[in-house]
Amino acid sequence: MKNGWRRWVRTVNLSLIKLMPTLLFLAFSHRAIAEDPGSCFMITSSGRRIGLGTLCATKKIPSHNNNNQVFRVPIKRRLGRTPVIDVTFNDKKTFEMIVDTGAHGTLITSGMASTLKLQATGMMQAQIADGTQVQFPTGKVMSMAAGGVVANNLEVAIAPKAGIGLLGHDFFGNYDIKILEKEVEFHTR
Repeated sequence: MKNGWRRWVRTVNLSLIKLMPTLLFLAFSHRAIAEDPGSCFMITSSGRRIGLGTLCATKKIPSHNNNNQVFRVPIKRRLGRTPVIDVTFNDKKTFEMIVDTGAHGTLITSGMASTLKLQATGMMQAQIADGTQVQFPTGKVMSMAAGGVVANNLEVAIAPKAGIGLLGHDFFGNYDIKILEKEVEFHTR
């Protein structure tokens, strides 16, 4: 009985260690509060609203590519309340990834990098949710696509212990995102 209990505790501990980088990234994404009351502001972690009117442009800059297109991507499942969607790399391989609105860049697992035959080309330092600075090897992907949204020549972080990839602002930063019950919408700006 004791050996069975110890095996179970060891299995749970190893699973938690493997999921820790993903959980830390997920924890950070839930701190953001996104609203559009018609002004330029930010909300601190304590909930205080700070106006940023002097930093924001008062006139909207016209975009030559703005044709008000909306790209819809089905949500396959959720981790916590965070959507997971399919993302296709280099027009060939499709992987599930978390839409991480709190991540600056995209992070892929070592398994994804191996499948894509991605070679590490550099190192990236990142701050994770608890404030710790960590380093990840990086590699370049030719393209990433989801529901018609395409990003080319992206440098992605490779997380050796992550269980699932994180789709960051380097992919969807030129879109306004709307997370619905069954899909994620990417609205052109």
